[in-house]
Amino acid sequence: MSQNIFANKKIVACSIIVFCVVLDQLSKWYVLEKILKPAIPNNNFESLRFSEWWASDIRLPFVSIDVLPFFNYTMVWNEGISFGLMHNSNPWPLIAISAIIIVFFIAWILRSHNWMEIIPLSMVIGGAIGNIKDRLHFGAVADFLDFHINDWHYPAFNLADSFITIGIVILITYSLFFDRSK
Repeated sequence: MSQNIFANKKIVACSIIVFCVVLDQLSKWYVLEKILKPAIPNNNFESLRFSEWWASDIRLPFVSIDVLPFFNYTMVWNEGISFGLMHNSNPWPLIAISAIIIVFFIAWILRSHNWMEIIPLSMVIGGAIGNIKDRLHFGAVADFLDFHINDWHYPAFNLADSFITIGIVILITYSLFFDRSK
């Protein structure tokens, strides 16, 4: 019985990780290629299919499209960590730190029998892998979701960042308020 639970845990975790990576990369490709790229003035960029974009290292210039009074699609290349900290950094230390965190979280998943740990940890891993892919191909993370109130803008982010944030919030909330073992 416990062998079956372990197999299901690995299948669920891998499925969530793959889902998060694919959804993140598809959203980046679609927004950059189909929404932002056509809005670039004097656009000399050829539109890429998803399979071509995955291997591309072409970084779009800044462009912003108003969608709602509080939301824009805005092309931002984040070379640092969250909220633009460590901007203009070499991407390799950030990739290495992300990889170490991923290995730590995989080990946590393998030890855990709690779905309220396995699911959010898998979301964090999927988001981290999506952002590592960007750093490997572009040297920076493609951020494009821009929420704002008048002239104040929350730092632009992407779906990978959302998966990481939601996963961490679930882990903290569960640990603080619902984990009966503590």
